[in-house]
Amino acid sequence: MVTDARPADHPWHLGITVAVPDVDGWNLWGGPTYIRGEGYVARADHGRIRHVGFTDRGDDAFVETLHWISGRDEVLVVEERRVRARPVEPGWELELGTTLTNATGRPMRLAGPAANGRAGAGYGGLFWRLPPGEPQVRTPLAAGEQAVHGRPAAWLTWTDPARGIALAVAGTDGATRADPWFVRVADYPGIGSQLAGTDPLVLPPGRSTTRGLRALVADGALADDTLRAWAAPVAHTAPVAHGRG
Repeated sequence: MVTDARPADHPWHLGITVAVPDVDGWNLWGGPTYIRGEGYVARADHGRIRHVGFTDRGDDAFVETLHWISGRDEVLVVEERRVRARPVEPGWELELGTTLTNATGRPMRLAGPAANGRAGAGYGGLFWRLPPGEPQVRTPLAAGEQAVHGRPAAWLTWTDPARGIALAVAGTDGATRADPWFVRVADYPGIGSQLAGTDPLVLPPGRSTTRGLRALVADGALADDTLRAWAAPVAHTAPVAHGRG
């Protein structure tokens, strides 16, 4: 098992997700909303992400269209999500890509608690809630939660010797590889790529932003030479031939 869904501490965590806490003022993440000067507040500001349909679907991959909708039923964002799973050496690989397009006629602000005043809480975008355990986290630049969190790196590994699980993640494009990692170990087990780590991301009307991650799941541990070869940008191929981004 490599995901956790609806854990007691954060029941809005749903395994591997694409979500943003602040989309034009609407909470598309779940749970309380961080308000500058007030902290986390339970508010009636939740939107929802609705499946619209599949534009491609096969045995090992699919392309899905979703609408990000405000509490007033306005479509804020149209998402194209691309997912593929396949065996690779030395385990199996999950690839997740997303293109978010501003569906309104105004600039669209995407942000999270860090951009709204809570330092270090840059979650939002691609997020993976992991199962309980005793993990070790590192990148080629640093090791440990505090050293890895908030810094970009070519890859990140999450290893749990007691469970015999090794997980590595890497960005599939330049924008994602430039984003800082989000890491939680002490509070709860989770990793992600920070879409708006310190500053909001603003999309003009009709404009898009694309992010993507590949994840390698294996038994035991992963050697650095294996990680470097797997995470190299030239190793990336799109989940489907016609997927955008």
